[in-house]
Amino acid sequence: MKIYSADKVFPVDAPSIPQGYVAIRDDGTIDTVGSQDNLPDTDIIKLRGWIIPGMVNAHCHLELSHLVGRVDTGTGLLPFLQKVVTLREVEESLILDAITDQDTYMYDHGIVAVGDICNTTHTHSTKIKSPIRYYSFVEMFDFMQQPMAQATFAKYKAVYDGHQADKKDKKSCVPHAPYTVSKDLYTAINKVNSAEDTVSVHNQETPSENELFIEGTGGFHDFFSQFGFLYPEDVKTGKPSIYTLLNQMDRKCKTLFVHNTLTTESDIMAAQAWSDRVYWATCPNANLYIENRLPDYQVFKSTGATVCIGTDSLTSNWQLDVWEEVKTLLRYKSYLSAEEVIKWATLNGAEALSMDDQLGSITPGKKCGLVNITSTSKFENRLDISRSEARRIVV
Repeated sequence: MKIYSADKVFPVDAPSIPQGYVAIRDDGTIDTVGSQDNLPDTDIIKLRGWIIPGMVNAHCHLELSHLVGRVDTGTGLLPFLQKVVTLREVEESLILDAITDQDTYMYDHGIVAVGDICNTTHTHSTKIKSPIRYYSFVEMFDFMQQPMAQATFAKYKAVYDGHQADKKDKKSCVPHAPYTVSKDLYTAINKVNSAEDTVSVHNQETPSENELFIEGTGGFHDFFSQFGFLYPEDVKTGKPSIYTLLNQMDRKCKTLFVHNTLTTESDIMAAQAWSDRVYWATCPNANLYIENRLPDYQVFKSTGATVCIGTDSLTSNWQLDVWEEVKTLLRYKSYLSAEEVIKWATLNGAEALSMDDQLGSITPGKKCGLVNITSTSKFENRLDISRSEARRIVV
């Protein structure tokens, strides 16, 4: 048994504990958590700062780690997507080395689980050896071209079959985004997944996305034409893009909507009326990197939405560090508290990935991992968070 104490402990499923402690068994199981006033007379590992559970990166593209620094910031989503497509093909050994390096980086920075988007099997060999738990979301897209649906599904089903799912890791088939998936491809994806699965999908990242579905116009015309496609004539619905997702996706699965930069209160309420198993992943640094905007988090608070945190990829971020996302949220959105954003970064993500039986909160009986948040100055107020960093204690 080891006992760690800190200036504050965040169990997450209970109020934070000033001058708290966590006792953890040799196998990583949480034994007890409480106030140092009630500590037994034993050796204590005293830490500065805070102790929080291991964090969950609810949205990542680990296989793009080799593209760090290759895509300009502030271009907007459509130029960003076009650039990523042209850069993907590089020597496989470089891809695999970058994946391994970033898996280690996330582990060292206190990440215990990752919802990872996959278009290939490049990440598989790293995942089966990693102490991190992975949910592999095998992503499919056919640019809304119905004749391509079956061949596209077969191509990515082979990727799905190549990813291991076991007691540690999980997998599912997922659509990329409303503007890249045909009706037949949605149908094929839905047939693979069960009610126990989580399905991830990119949602409302850019104004052009909603314009495509509301008006049938906008920047996606040129985006499609660059790949030799026309978008379907019936794409116009008069409603924001999320309503197409609600019409095509399977509500029996947990659904993780990702980015949600332009999502409104009415959009959230419609999704939550559609299913009570809806989660919302925000990737603030990626939103700033690509479009220099953040979602309106007030509408997520007012609707009681369950928000998770992701990093996106190193094509759209400076690092795969969930704590850096927390810092960005607290820096730009002062109406958010540390307590609620830490819950987004831990328990909410664990619930979205169906890993909350062990992860997400410092609860006796769980093996959630422990992370020490330290600062270069006294950790007494919100401002110190900007100079803080996360380091793994136990994962």
